[in-house]
Amino acid sequence: MLSRLWFGFFMVAAVAALARWLVGGDESVFAAIVAALFDMAELSVKVMVLLFGTLTLWLGFLNIAEQAGLVDRLARLFGPLFARLMPEVPRGHPAIGLITLNFTANALGLDNAATPMGLRAMRELQSLNPSSDTASNAQILFLVLNASSLTLLPVTVFMYRAQAGAHDPTLVFLPILLAHFVANITALLSVAFMQRLRLWDPVVLAWLGGGGLLLAAFLALLASLSAVALASLSSLLGNLVLFGVILVFLCAGAIKRVPLFDSFIDGAKQGFDVAKGLLPYLIAMLCAVGVLRASGALDFALDGVRWLAQHAGLDTRFVDALPTALVKPFSGSAARAMLIETMNHSGVDSFPALLAATVQGSTETTFYVVAVYFGAVGIRRVRHTIGCALLADLAGVLASIGVCYWFFG
Repeated sequence: MLSRLWFGFFMVAAVAALARWLVGGDESVFAAIVAALFDMAELSVKVMVLLFGTLTLWLGFLNIAEQAGLVDRLARLFGPLFARLMPEVPRGHPAIGLITLNFTANALGLDNAATPMGLRAMRELQSLNPSSDTASNAQILFLVLNASSLTLLPVTVFMYRAQAGAHDPTLVFLPILLAHFVANITALLSVAFMQRLRLWDPVVLAWLGGGGLLLAAFLALLASLSAVALASLSSLLGNLVLFGVILVFLCAGAIKRVPLFDSFIDGAKQGFDVAKGLLPYLIAMLCAVGVLRASGALDFALDGVRWLAQHAGLDTRFVDALPTALVKPFSGSAARAMLIETMNHSGVDSFPALLAATVQGSTETTFYVVAVYFGAVGIRRVRHTIGCALLADLAGVLASIGVCYWFFG
């Protein structure tokens, strides 16, 4: 699947480039494609430098948490739920605790902590995988849910809007949460359908129902806050939780008499080993994405959507926000650039800019996540992973459009 998709990116780019040259007379397209190859290779190295430091730091702290027994406690707590969702993972396995930590970090917008925890969880799941290069059901479920994880505090989107001069940077808070919730549910249902999971099991329903009630209560609390208070809470909660998690790990290790420094160094070495094997996967995927963008294929898709919307008699304001939606599965930095360009061109509080911000906060860089997480354990056959993840992204985009028309007309 991944090989065919990667090949398809280059073929689509070739067709789009030929069309721009032969029909549009744009001879510079091939120079742009070649430049994109080298630019993406350079970007891959820059991303790797960041990953080296982040993985080394967080896997060091995670090793302390494991030796202190925190991961085992989380595994026992969530064992009944994951026994239904991931039946091939034994109850109490360390992967369950690490998955829980990853989802929690994602929900709070702690990306720097979530990725190392997720990579460690993927390695634990790989230890149970009978195949060295084919994704297991548990790995697929984890990656798809990880790629669509609900973020309760989309601080980065607030920051982009504030930098663009928005009067109320948090105006898109509830639309993002609603759209992201739709994407998350779609991800779970799509994988459950492919893997024949029994979501109507009483234990699963109890956990999902309880989680839904807690989420609703949290949203009601946040919705009652002013924009200033919400932005302040977002910043405070994110940083407080991040440092609080570190303190919990260290205190638990000290209580259990774990040799903290030595344990951190051992875990940090694991982070170094994980990171150094990711570069080929990142270069392969990011270069393919760069070629696709430089060829103009995404522009052709956007023009096609606009034409269809016009002939269907639909309001076409949403089309101006679609560049963010089209590039988000491929590149987070490209989607961020598209969001900023939309805010600058249309106005930070215009409908296209509000929709682009909602899409940015409710979808994920699917192909980057697949390259990093599966690349860390040498998985090449991803089975239904990308299909389910892209379906969740599509659901998030469609929900964003509907919610923004509901909220902002």
